[in-house]
Amino acid sequence: MNKITVSAKTVDDAITEASIQLGLASTEFDYEVIEKGSTGFLGIGSKQAVITAWKKEAPKKSKKEKKPVEEAVVKEVKSEEVVEEKEVPEKEESLAEVEPQTKEACEKFLYDVLKTMKMEVKITSEIDEDGALSINMDGDNMGILIGKRGQTLDSLQYLTNRVANKMQEGYVRVKLDTENYRQRRKETLENLAKNIAHKVKRTKKAVSLEPMNPYERRIIHSALQADNYVSTHSEGAEPYRRVVVTLNRK
Repeated sequence: MNKITVSAKTVDDAITEASIQLGLASTEFDYEVIEKGSTGFLGIGSKQAVITAWKKEAPKKSKKEKKPVEEAVVKEVKSEEVVEEKEVPEKEESLAEVEPQTKEACEKFLYDVLKTMKMEVKITSEIDEDGALSINMDGDNMGILIGKRGQTLDSLQYLTNRVANKMQEGYVRVKLDTENYRQRRKETLENLAKNIAHKVKRTKKAVSLEPMNPYERRIIHSALQADNYVSTHSEGAEPYRRVVVTLNRK
């Protein structure tokens, strides 16, 4: 059993990194947390999270079983009654110009929420190149705001978008970020997509990734849409909807 040791800022980031290095979805390997990691005080004495990870052992094949379990799973994926179309990035909606009172309302909302959480956070906002209101939060223990695979940050972003779109006519998009999490996560997912595609080409077997939100699924689809050897589609219902990467049959 070959083990790898991976370190990252958080345990979740370490799990994703292990997934990339092993070329496996997180459901296909086991791991042990060696060090949970900590942010330290004012960034001093911070420690990275450390895990060891290894591929799960394949279950022993019974006498009646003629095909490997993984092949059976792949067959089940292909034989579904409803074949879902490949997801593609959604078209950008026409964004309204962000009005000053909308920006102020979003910032006040975030300050109030963070104050309730007893967090002192510096908020900076600007209109990005897409015309969206981009808000960055800076402070201590920002991992709390990111949450597991960004779920807390996504929820807070959703609520802030609701606030913004009640303030003015037209569609306004708000993007929340902290510690450059969005870009780091995007790069991680793109690397994961390429590694999974390589595995699918090598083994000629479909791979189902872990459940992801719509934004992250679009990153996977976009990363592989130019690859003529594999296809991607999504299966399942939210919040357990996941991307499946399959080999194109010529």
